[in-house]
Amino acid sequence: MVTRSSLMKDPENDSPPRSQGLLKYLSLELCRFTDPEIDQIRHCFPEGTIFRPFDSSMKCDCKFDIWVPFSAASFQIGFSYPFPAFTQSFFTLTGLCYIQAIPMLWRVIFTLEQIIEHEGIDLGLTELNHLYNLVSHGSYRFLFKAKPQHPHPLLKVTKNDTNWRNRFFFVRRDSIPYGTHLFKKWNLKGRI
Repeated sequence: MVTRSSLMKDPENDSPPRSQGLLKYLSLELCRFTDPEIDQIRHCFPEGTIFRPFDSSMKCDCKFDIWVPFSAASFQIGFSYPFPAFTQSFFTLTGLCYIQAIPMLWRVIFTLEQIIEHEGIDLGLTELNHLYNLVSHGSYRFLFKAKPQHPHPLLKVTKNDTNWRNRFFFVRRDSIPYGTHLFKKWNLKGRI
């Protein structure tokens, strides 16, 4: 059963969230992904996952020792947590927090995961590096840009998304696999 956390008497919960001061568009960055919307994606997490209750004053660059932010976009396209090996190795190698990847990056990785799973093609980060450059989209968020003089390798993944900045939520680290090992601060220099 997926549970919600009540704000317990815990020193980490009693302290206010600390923004890292990385976001440019503060009015667009406040959380708008509500508890009913979390209910629609809770099946994407293991049983026993604890979600932080909705708080409209939260920003996705808040750092906590006990909470980790996730983008709703990754789960709305079909991912489940824990993420598959290729996806997890990408984030481990780049040092990016999941929340730093904009929806286009998630769509590219999801498409590559589908190719790996359904077509049996062995793709790795070396192949990804031959196809794309990892570039900043601003506010220390990242996307893939096709290598110069090459057409975009995957069609229909570069569409615009609306309101993606404020569609995020927090999960308690110790309630998910590998949660205690996930990054707590945003990486300011993504790399492949």
